[in-house]
Amino acid sequence: MAPQNKTDGRDNLAFEVKNGIELPERNDKKPHETICISEEDRNKPTYCVTDVPPWHFCIFLAIQHYLTAFGATFSIPLILSEGLCLQHDSLTQSRLINTIFFVSGLCTVLQVTFGVRLPIIQGGTFSLLTPAMAMLSMPEWECPAWTQNATLVNTSSPVFVEVWQSRLRTLQGSIMVASLLQMVVGFSGLIGFLMRFIGPLTIAPIVSLIGLSLYESAGVKAGSHWGISALTMVLIILFSQYLRRVPIPVPVYNKTKKLHTSKFYIFQTMPILLGILVSWLVCYLLTITDVLPSNPAQYGYLARTDVKGNLVNDASWFTFPYPGQWGMPAVSLAGVLGLMAGIMCSMAESVGDYHACAKLSGAPPPPKHAINRGIGVEGIGTLLAGAFGTGNGTTSFSENVAVLGITKVGSRTVILLSGVCMILMGMLGKIGAIFTTIPTPVVGGMFMVMFGVITAAGISTIQSTDMNSSRTIFILGFSMFSALTIPHSILKDPDMIKTGIKELDQVLHILLTTHMFVGGILGFFLDNTIPGTKRERGLVWDKMEHLEDSKKTMVSDELYDLPFGITSCLSSQSWVRYIPFCPWKGQRTVRFESLQQQDISVWPSSKSQEVILGYIL
Repeated sequence: MAPQNKTDGRDNLAFEVKNGIELPERNDKKPHETICISEEDRNKPTYCVTDVPPWHFCIFLAIQHYLTAFGATFSIPLILSEGLCLQHDSLTQSRLINTIFFVSGLCTVLQVTFGVRLPIIQGGTFSLLTPAMAMLSMPEWECPAWTQNATLVNTSSPVFVEVWQSRLRTLQGSIMVASLLQMVVGFSGLIGFLMRFIGPLTIAPIVSLIGLSLYESAGVKAGSHWGISALTMVLIILFSQYLRRVPIPVPVYNKTKKLHTSKFYIFQTMPILLGILVSWLVCYLLTITDVLPSNPAQYGYLARTDVKGNLVNDASWFTFPYPGQWGMPAVSLAGVLGLMAGIMCSMAESVGDYHACAKLSGAPPPPKHAINRGIGVEGIGTLLAGAFGTGNGTTSFSENVAVLGITKVGSRTVILLSGVCMILMGMLGKIGAIFTTIPTPVVGGMFMVMFGVITAAGISTIQSTDMNSSRTIFILGFSMFSALTIPHSILKDPDMIKTGIKELDQVLHILLTTHMFVGGILGFFLDNTIPGTKRERGLVWDKMEHLEDSKKTMVSDELYDLPFGITSCLSSQSWVRYIPFCPWKGQRTVRFESLQQQDISVWPSSKSQEVILGYIL
């Protein structure tokens, strides 16, 4: 419900009515006066989960979320194209981009409607990108030498089509099988049990190594013209760090204030897109003035904007991705096991995103049934991503969770509309073609920034651990260094692994050349076997933080109920209590607000503590 203003003459105060709560606002304030606003009030969302902003505001915010997810989403097919032998087939790359946007929008709608029901965008995941590239780097899947030479590639040749489609079909079939693990863990309720053993010292190496393992791809693309790459990096850094608090005045009209200007923080909301557009424009100007070389053999040729020829003209206006569009999927056992390792990482990251999203959108901490359902629906999303042939899965986007904190709009209606926007964009063939014409060094500069941020985001998860502990330093350092050394050694000598069983050799090759698997499994094993307190492991503060956050929420946890009255229909059935992903109103978990005046240390029984902490876990 949109905010409504009214004046009732009480002490010349205007009251904003929102969610049934009146918030006073001084309208007799003199220009030099200021009113102190607590940090708590300042951080409250303007629109909570169940609120619906004005339609024009919804559309604007939906497009903003789409643009925020744009960089990470469209970069995944570009990286995968190297392992799929598609470096010189831009038209197929554009179809992959259209497909991943289409599936991301579809999964977003499913997650908001039937999943965790929080305002959270779904999109491609780098957690599956690393094991996918490890699978495609196996000797039997290495690209033929002639596919690396643009002059020898005939994109319409049946031989070339079979080269890349056979790889993509095996990858998508392996993703579909691996997604079953995510669905089982989610819908069975196992995620709560597993999260008790996965702490920051497991997650930090996994997420950090996702970024670190992609340094070669970023370096090769950026090295095609370091000047343009540096320009892209400087612009993204300038927009996102130095100018992010600089507003741009834009004209706005409403019935109250008529035509007036409003502040729009464009640099804060879309720095990556702006950096790409400006660098792209520079490349275009350098191309039409022939400053950049026109000889493909010369350094800097890939910075030209006419390298892809008439790709945009050749692309169709409309395309409709569908399951099995590349043929019947195949399965690789080694690929399945490697991708399962990536899915475990994706699940751990998503649970953290759910709690962060709930906090920023003014919702109570998600109950167990909502988390179970959210992870299960992500598994369905990964199954769909595999079936449609994206070469990837889906996960919750942390970048878009951060946007909620910036805009103070936590409405899930906005995210639902954003999902519809992504579906529509995925059906416009020329949009995908335009993305693939971005010059290579511009993409390289974006990768340098993006993968660096992913690396730092992983390291930041250890802030809740005791970094003065030698135990913490040892586990983190050993896990990450080993995860860089072991895969490098095996890739240098692929014949190192010889067990006599071909299938086992393939499994070990993929697992031991996947940096995040090596780092994650070492971090998990050491963190759960080396003696240490919960404070050292970083397993204490999340519970207390959720307890404090829940006292401040003004939204009922009924927002996590299933839609279309499904929960009401099932509430009378006693067997629903045994379904891990279904809410049961017959025995609502105790709400935290009733415990605001109590302290966890003085609860009368251990059973009460189990109820509350079980709600958190």
